[in-house]
Amino acid sequence: MSAIRFDHVTLSLGGVRILADTGFEIGEGEFVGVLGPNGAGKTTLMRAILGLLPIQSGRVEVFGVPARRGTPGIAYLPQSRTSPTLAAVSGRDFIASAVNGERWGMPLVSAAERKAVDEALAMVGGTDLARRPLSDMSGGQRQRLLIAGALIGRPRLLLLDEPLISLDQHQQHIIVDLVRRLSRELGLTVLFSAHELNQLLGAVDRILYLGHGHAALGTVDEVVNPVTLSRLYGAPIDVIRSGGQIFVMSGGAHVEREHHHDHA
Repeated sequence: MSAIRFDHVTLSLGGVRILADTGFEIGEGEFVGVLGPNGAGKTTLMRAILGLLPIQSGRVEVFGVPARRGTPGIAYLPQSRTSPTLAAVSGRDFIASAVNGERWGMPLVSAAERKAVDEALAMVGGTDLARRPLSDMSGGQRQRLLIAGALIGRPRLLLLDEPLISLDQHQQHIIVDLVRRLSRELGLTVLFSAHELNQLLGAVDRILYLGHGHAALGTVDEVVNPVTLSRLYGAPIDVIRSGGQIFVMSGGAHVEREHHHDHA
């Protein structure tokens, strides 16, 4: 069974066509990087999988059933920023309060829930963060907390929307390696959106590249080539490989770095 299946899906947002008669399948346990130019619809795609957006035609399935709001087994980590008012909250209470939907800092109501949080912290190598206040943590450590919270309930599908924003290169590598390990160890299907391919090289099984109403799913070599990317960007694209990295260029500009503010 596929984890995610788009069958002739047409989807628009704010009058802008995001997908046009698009189809693809992602297998269970795959780690897929989601990429695309500004406005390509990476966030919109995830919201459609969550059943939060109506589709105009076609069908979106998650583990063999139509996508709908509240589908069990899906964890979603949206783009986020930690509020300054939460600076004094400990790592454990930050996760616990988010999971229970209570006021920030409220204690867990049961020993079972406390155990679940501690197990999730251990899975992300964050046991030492349980008692520390958020104000003492780096951006990468806070991101590990958020991933730990997403793991509670043992989801089958993890949707991560730009989790590398505001992290330095070292922290980015730590988070990508962590998610790759979790995908392998837990059998998690992962969709991990990023604004630059090099952040995910060597970690993902395949990539899903979006652009101009189309989607291309495949290995890096199958997707990241001038023909495919020129179609998705709607402009001539060159692909340069150097020093173990891949640069997507248009008119001498590195387009992934120039156009990465995608909230669609």
